[in-house]
Amino acid sequence: MRQYIPRARLLFDTTQGLSEAPAVALLGARQVGKTTLAGQVVSAWDGPSAIYDLEVAAAREALTATPERLLGRSEGLVVIDEIQRMPQLFETLRPICDDSGRRSVFLLLGSASWDLIRGVSETLAGRILFVDVSGLSLGEVGPRHQDRLWSRGGFPRAYLALDTGAWKRWMLAFTRTFLERDIPGLGSRVAPDALGRFWRMLAHRHGQKWNAAELARSMDVGVAAVNRYRDLLAGAFMIRVLPPWFENLGKRLVKSPRVYLRDSGILHSLLGVDDLARLAMHPAYGASWEGFAMEQTLIVHGAREAYFYRTQRGAELDLMLLRGGRRWGFEFKCSDAPRTTRSMHIVMKDLGLEHLWVVYPGDLEYRLGDAITALPLKRIHAVARRRGG
Repeated sequence: MRQYIPRARLLFDTTQGLSEAPAVALLGARQVGKTTLAGQVVSAWDGPSAIYDLEVAAAREALTATPERLLGRSEGLVVIDEIQRMPQLFETLRPICDDSGRRSVFLLLGSASWDLIRGVSETLAGRILFVDVSGLSLGEVGPRHQDRLWSRGGFPRAYLALDTGAWKRWMLAFTRTFLERDIPGLGSRVAPDALGRFWRMLAHRHGQKWNAAELARSMDVGVAAVNRYRDLLAGAFMIRVLPPWFENLGKRLVKSPRVYLRDSGILHSLLGVDDLARLAMHPAYGASWEGFAMEQTLIVHGAREAYFYRTQRGAELDLMLLRGGRRWGFEFKCSDAPRTTRSMHIVMKDLGLEHLWVVYPGDLEYRLGDAITALPLKRIHAVARRRGG
């Protein structure tokens, strides 16, 4: 197994962004590969560069004492890692980015979307481009490693672990560090034990409708507390809160979001499942595939305008994407030979889908009906090309 996974698309998107805007922000979870990607950008940069890692005390002190001097007089590429630790830097960067005599561009790395986007929305709007850094994709590791990626998840060090024992140790260390250091580092006063318990509870409710009252009762806390826990994990890229789609259809619709753990490896670690053979016997088997396949779909096609759909009578669609005025539907089935269901035909009519893909782990693409296709996950990239998107 390779000990390094090339991420050519992300590298291209980042370097292109730096040629178009004064600042580019790499957004993604801790340990997902942002620093490595930034190092590649620096290595390929033709000119001077400087790196400030805000987890290092000296870098924080320097940018606290004389930020205008250091950043305003800089030349070439300036990388600021873990910028959410010093959101006041956005105010410093705004006039620098607007200066016609500026001789630098800025690459900002952030592991907490809420803090970063709040600062940008107030200070750097129109001056910054964003690159979402997800976990490893199936396109990056190769289709033949699909099961390994599903089982271990997309964090590079977890995926590349030498064996199952090393993977388990990495996962335990990551979750502990995240709860005990990273979350407090964002200024949160949530107790690590409480947030860890909530995280494990979400793992057992992976892909289910958000029910704050039920979770609050289980944890013996208020609804406001579990909503705050959810927002913390979502803001740190640990969970995905998928909103429902609803419009005036004259139907009773589910209007609560669904919540997924974004990384299948973390899901399996929190569930105590360390390989796919054990997962196949676990009640979360189908939900695990659904979350994994959905995340891979969103990596390829983007997470903007993404929804699920469900009526109170049970007709549902795992994922709908709005693309160029068209509606694409996706169902994720962990089956060797998926078939159509009555629900699929109902949502095709309800939503006016251009096409519905039933995404499964196999190898053969075949038609299931009019505008319904069984599609191997490894071919998810072909959807937009085939549909003209």
